[in-house]
Amino acid sequence: MELLDGSDPGAIGGYPLLARLGEGGMGRVYLSRTVSGRPLALKTVRAEFGREAGFEERFAREIRNSDRVRSPWTTAVVDYSPVGQRPQWLATEYVAAPSLAEWVQRYGRLPERSVLALAAELCGALGAVHGAGLAHRDVKPSNVLLGRRSPLLIDFGIARAMEDSRHTMTGGVIGSPGYLAPEQASAGGSGAPGDVFSLAAVLVYAATGLGPFSHRDEEVSAAVLLYRIVHDEPKLDGVPAALVSLLRSCLAKNPQQRPSANAVGAMLERLGGRTGTWPQLLPDALERDLAVREEEAHALVSAAVQPAPVAPVSRETADAPTSDGAGATAPPTAAPVRRRLSGRAAWAVAGTVAAALIATASTLLVQHFSGNDASGATPSPSPTVPSLPASWTGTWVGTGPGTPTADGITQARTGRFDVTLTLHPALRGELAGKQVSKLTEVGSGRELGCTEALQLREVRRTSMVFEAVTSHPTDQSAAVSCPTGNIYVVTMTGRDTLGLGDEGAQSAGAPSTLTRR
Repeated sequence: MELLDGSDPGAIGGYPLLARLGEGGMGRVYLSRTVSGRPLALKTVRAEFGREAGFEERFAREIRNSDRVRSPWTTAVVDYSPVGQRPQWLATEYVAAPSLAEWVQRYGRLPERSVLALAAELCGALGAVHGAGLAHRDVKPSNVLLGRRSPLLIDFGIARAMEDSRHTMTGGVIGSPGYLAPEQASAGGSGAPGDVFSLAAVLVYAATGLGPFSHRDEEVSAAVLLYRIVHDEPKLDGVPAALVSLLRSCLAKNPQQRPSANAVGAMLERLGGRTGTWPQLLPDALERDLAVREEEAHALVSAAVQPAPVAPVSRETADAPTSDGAGATAPPTAAPVRRRLSGRAAWAVAGTVAAALIATASTLLVQHFSGNDASGATPSPSPTVPSLPASWTGTWVGTGPGTPTADGITQARTGRFDVTLTLHPALRGELAGKQVSKLTEVGSGRELGCTEALQLREVRRTSMVFEAVTSHPTDQSAAVSCPTGNIYVVTMTGRDTLGLGDEGAQSAGAPSTLTRR
């Protein structure tokens, strides 16, 4: 994590920028935050991509498509740039974790048990992507975050949106050369089998510190790597013996000979690789690394707890006039030279940043971090906006019977009714999550479900009231009417259960109970 310098804006899309997280082929990535203090990763798109005809529409479409994938292994999309705004950007939830590439470069390969757990979790991630009828197309070590709860597969929608642009602009292939499937390297196209090949290459890297087509202590061109992928057999030296046969099958040159992600997950389970075991198998050094990153992010986000006013996110074009300072650049940081943040130093740096940004709030910051004012007295409580309790956050799932006996005229006949509710921290009036329903019409097999963005309308003692502020068909090719404005009343009936009662707009045949996943 690095401090901002003069080349960085103070805000993008109404979101304040707090630090620079990195820079890659797509653009820069920043640490940001919502009004309620939820940390975000805000990713910008390089200008050359944004200038290409059709990219803007493709970018928005693929981000919407990626939002169809709801799983514990993906980061939720919070917002993205409106049409016409430059630079284009995407805001997702921020996970304070190193990428697999960063980890291996710094600490070396993962232990065998951790590799098995990583493999199982990433198979789950790909299973969710492929189950939505999509493919990632850029599975590589830098797109895998080693999160505390589970590894995460990131940049899904962005990889798909940029694919045609890169191919058109360079006349070449898309992705990281050492992890592409042969069909990507030779023809440029790829689907779910290509993701499986790339996953296997990533796992070889995790287990050995090298990709399956790389040699130690060599500097090799992308062209040589692509040739090896198409023509050479993979090098599996150093891969745990239990995984060699499985990874070799995933690295087959012919995509039709590779197992599916779900089949790989089943084989891994027989080898002892199971989802849900990752948190117990974190290496000690990774535990310490995560703690440092979490502390850094907390320091910067907390220091900006009372920032200068930032305009709300607008869906108007970049050229539209503003009167609220949306395009204004924040005051420069105290240190013009970029500095690397790490460990306890982040607290001191965050204090410097806070002093430059909000000098008049120093007393409040002392109270925030120490719980006391400057004289040692205990501060009196301040009023707060009602918010979604932490116990509600997470992913909740349930299945209802549908309406198989309906007349098919006034009410559709449907089979099982699956609902996934994903909630994140939010204040009243903010977006709090998303509800995805899936149900098929008996006979036609047509998908009738809707995907809704939920705003927290009311906070009660044991229940919450949400309003669907956006809604679209879960299957976007289906001609289904999904109205906005539906009100849902959800009650916490147990530590890991939510009840969907008769109050509100719950559909007939929907599940009455959701359980924490």
